[in-house]
Amino acid sequence: MTTTMTLDDVRRILAECAGDEGTSLDGDILDSTFEELGYDSLAVMEATTVVEREYGVEPPSNPKTPRDLLQAVNVALGMVG
Repeated sequence: MTTTMTLDDVRRILAECAGDEGTSLDGDILDSTFEELGYDSLAVMEATTVVEREYGVEPPSNPKTPRDLLQAVNVALGMVG
């Protein structure tokens, strides 16, 4: 089980769940909504399932942004107060 989640981890997981090779995750994506990044609710659900499997914590069921996902996972892992 991993002890912290980074933005690179979020990018990797999102790329795995994209289903669209043209989805760009370069630049500052932290505060872009998943919808703005081209992810529908099914792709976000798939990403949260991957997070749960890899990190052993239950992420929020409907994060709005990569920052929401990253912070929730790290709080659950005890990395952020």
